[in-house]
Amino acid sequence: MKIIDCRNMTCPMPVMTVKQAMEEAKGESVKVLLDDGPSRENVARFAASRGFQVEESTAEGGYALVISGCKKETLSPQAEKRGGRVLLIGSDRLGDGPEELGRLLMKNFITTLLEVTPTPDRMLFVNTGIFLTTEGSEIIEALGKLGNLGVEILSCGVCLDFFNRREKLRAGSITNMFTIAESMLQGGLVVRL
Repeated sequence: MKIIDCRNMTCPMPVMTVKQAMEEAKGESVKVLLDDGPSRENVARFAASRGFQVEESTAEGGYALVISGCKKETLSPQAEKRGGRVLLIGSDRLGDGPEELGRLLMKNFITTLLEVTPTPDRMLFVNTGIFLTTEGSEIIEALGKLGNLGVEILSCGVCLDFFNRREKLRAGSITNMFTIAESMLQGGLVVRL
């Protein structure tokens, strides 16, 4: 079993390092040493999204994830999904005008997505866009409804940490720059707001 140490690495290096190790392991298990927090969550989510088994334990002042086995038939729907419609939301406002108007336009845009077809497959929230997915946002309910329709709602972990909003996430889940970049490059249609 290959062992890799991803402790003290910042996003997106743990995911990229694990991806490379999994490719080199060619079906053999990989043990990954990680700090608690975003890197552990991101690596576990990344491996699981590709159909790998992930076993977690505490180890050496952090965590150890043992990643094993990937069979084509066990891949998750997210791993199977290629292309699709991706929205990259980099601000809590829409447009460059007055802040109040920009926030109103963004709120109206997101709630209108519930009434149009097709809906996006994935919505990526980065920079101040994460304020839309966290406590105090007026569109949490709309994002929840979009999630129930199958729209994947993902907020940048580095951005949540930068604005000290990780514990205030109320819609969707946390993601990393690797997944954001991969989503944008594999998206059949990518729209940046």
